[in-house]
Amino acid sequence: MISSVADVDVRGKRVLTRVDFNVPQDENGNITDDTRIRESLPTIRSIISNGGLAVLMSHLGRPKDEDKRKYSLQPIATRLTELLASDGIDVQFSADCIGSAASAMVDASEMGNVVLLENLRFYKQEEANDPEFSSALARHGDVYCNDAFGTAHRAHASTSGVPSLFASVCAGLLMQKELEYLGKALDHPARPLVSIFGGSKISGKIDVIGALLNKCDTILIGGGMMFTFLKATGLNVGSSLVEVDRIDLAAEILREAAAKNIHLVLPTDAVVATSFDNDAERKVVNVDAIESGWMGLDIGPETAQAYATEIEAAGTAVWNGPMGVFEFSNFASGTKAIADAFVCATVKGTITIVGGGDSAAAITQFGHANHVTHVSTGGGASLEFLEGKKLPGVVALDR
Repeated sequence: MISSVADVDVRGKRVLTRVDFNVPQDENGNITDDTRIRESLPTIRSIISNGGLAVLMSHLGRPKDEDKRKYSLQPIATRLTELLASDGIDVQFSADCIGSAASAMVDASEMGNVVLLENLRFYKQEEANDPEFSSALARHGDVYCNDAFGTAHRAHASTSGVPSLFASVCAGLLMQKELEYLGKALDHPARPLVSIFGGSKISGKIDVIGALLNKCDTILIGGGMMFTFLKATGLNVGSSLVEVDRIDLAAEILREAAAKNIHLVLPTDAVVATSFDNDAERKVVNVDAIESGWMGLDIGPETAQAYATEIEAAGTAVWNGPMGVFEFSNFASGTKAIADAFVCATVKGTITIVGGGDSAAAITQFGHANHVTHVSTGGGASLEFLEGKKLPGVVALDR
């Protein structure tokens, strides 16, 4: 049983909350996408409105000793203060996440306020799940809350070690939402359940596809991984990306899908180019007509239409991975078609879930993030959850 922060009595208590403020910044340290900060606001507001002190901890990037200033959470504290301005909250920033100065700031803070601790990864002990580091962090709280689904697949101090030291643990509202939507998609989906997989490599998604063969009605394949599948069917794919060591595995998945009567669909056409360049010569061809020297960089319009039809007829649709090199405008049409189909399906009543990582970036790029049922904040965590793996950060909350 996992409790929600909304169901825990936090009045007069310090709520040590793991958030995911690992946000992108430009070379000058300016935040370029504050989605993850904004997603944490419901949990933070729940804590402070119910009379608790929100003590926030997060990592940012992969800092080395020489570039700690670059990875400081100070800019995040500034942005969080701006977002909480209407609540009358001035976020206090601790220049360290452990130690006497951090403890003094937390202890001196009044209930109904927010303290943000400095980057957890300034200490190697965070990723090592060091017991002493966990104890030092735990001193800042009376209740532990995890609202960082994106890091739940990692057994780090802040996600695994720290909660083990608390009698009272709970999930933040974002974590709760992630578990609710992804869990329902796996265990009690509205049918038919359609999964769309893309991205560059089959190796990163193979376990998820294998797991979903027992759950899905239809699986649609796109992205760079489609060429490994196409190669497994005996087709020539020119210079397209192929994981040679995964061809046999792709063939096995195709056989297993057929044996289980799963509708696993491969593209019928593709946008191919002479080089990996937005301005390269390009054309649309059937997948059985890709010539040597040409590489596939997107699904074709026929495939995009067929996939959109499948998505719009779904009861539940789950998407993980772009259909092509969507960062290149000339090879973004397939990914945009899927994003558009998700919006149309949502309007028709389909439960639409977009996995984190590149899929989330794509649907945000096309302006559709607020027009689907749920966009996951977890890339690797979403994949591992869909595989059916136990996530350490979630297990630690289950009492």
